[in-house]
Amino acid sequence: MGFLKPEEQLDKILKGTEEIISESELLEKLRSSYNLDSPLRIKAGFDPTAPDIHLGHCVLLKKLRDFQDLGHTVVLIIGDFTAMIGDPSGRSDTRPPLSKKQVLVNSRTYEDQVFRILDRFKTEVVFNSTWLKLSSLENVARMLERDDFEKRYKSGEPITLKEFLYPLIQAYDSVSVKSDVELGGTDQKFNLLLGRDMQRHHSQVPQVVLLMPLLEGLDGGRKMSKSLGNYIAVEDTPEDIYGKVMSVSDVLMWKYYELLTDYDMEKINKLKTGGHPMDAKKTLAFELVEWIYDDKAALSASDNFDVKFSRRDFPEDAPEIALNRKDITGLTDLILRTSKRIRTRSDAKRLIQQGGLTINGDKITDIDAGVPLEDELELKIGKREFFKVLLSE
Repeated sequence: MGFLKPEEQLDKILKGTEEIISESELLEKLRSSYNLDSPLRIKAGFDPTAPDIHLGHCVLLKKLRDFQDLGHTVVLIIGDFTAMIGDPSGRSDTRPPLSKKQVLVNSRTYEDQVFRILDRFKTEVVFNSTWLKLSSLENVARMLERDDFEKRYKSGEPITLKEFLYPLIQAYDSVSVKSDVELGGTDQKFNLLLGRDMQRHHSQVPQVVLLMPLLEGLDGGRKMSKSLGNYIAVEDTPEDIYGKVMSVSDVLMWKYYELLTDYDMEKINKLKTGGHPMDAKKTLAFELVEWIYDDKAALSASDNFDVKFSRRDFPEDAPEIALNRKDITGLTDLILRTSKRIRTRSDAKRLIQQGGLTINGDKITDIDAGVPLEDELELKIGKREFFKVLLSE
């Protein structure tokens, strides 16, 4: 199969990870896989509690794809059974249950969306309603060690029996698929560690637990979530994805770079210190649209954004130029009378045809288009020249 050396694989896997339990075990599994020329089984579970997958989910999907690119097999568990219970992780109250019909509808959309990121031919998709004959391995005291359960228990908030069962059910998934590594967010640590215990109980080698950071949403403070409305969905249009990424804060965008792109930290640090944040953010938006869709969609979304928002970025201190409308026969005249860079009519026409002329936020590509009728024009020529043109009769 031709795996990279285990240490080289580990370097790629470590990028962006929050915690690995344990790194030495993972390296041992990678070495065994390398020596046997046999892929590891990398597990991740998704409960289809909503129809949309967003970039928060894509943090895990990206890391799963990294494993696939290294030659390993991803076992994607669609939690159709567990979704009807509701994951209590991080909850201060009981999650509303979903009907079987809702879960099935969401499950279908999940499968369609994940394969925008994952390699379909290196992925096993399984539904956890096909097993789940649980043993009485865990006791109530151990379950109450969970931070979220402990807080609710002490405050008198109700905890349902189904919620107690949830971590056990998720843990048994690891036994059923014989996972070597399980990925999850940092809020899933208890559940994933319980999977290790469950595997030991069933005489399996315990899985390595790989925890990824939680991705903050567009508000910059809270975990990305559809219920909070701060999310970017995989199903969003290329233009919406591009525009939403452009609204991410300058500080948070670097976390998006680290968790959602193939840029190594050296390249990310160069972007941090070597250019304008706006340019770095446009690159990020392009990369993410290209990743989820393709390069054509990314180019279109980038052009759409520039046309739509170029006027917003128009500098307030742009030089003013007063011209008589009678002296301007067309757009080429307008350019030649204002630009310090464009010297000939042929250069002016070429600039227009290549999309280098923007007037009042609208990109002009027709050399025969007339000069707008407004008395004041915000003129952008190329990438660096900006003028406020005052027209009189």
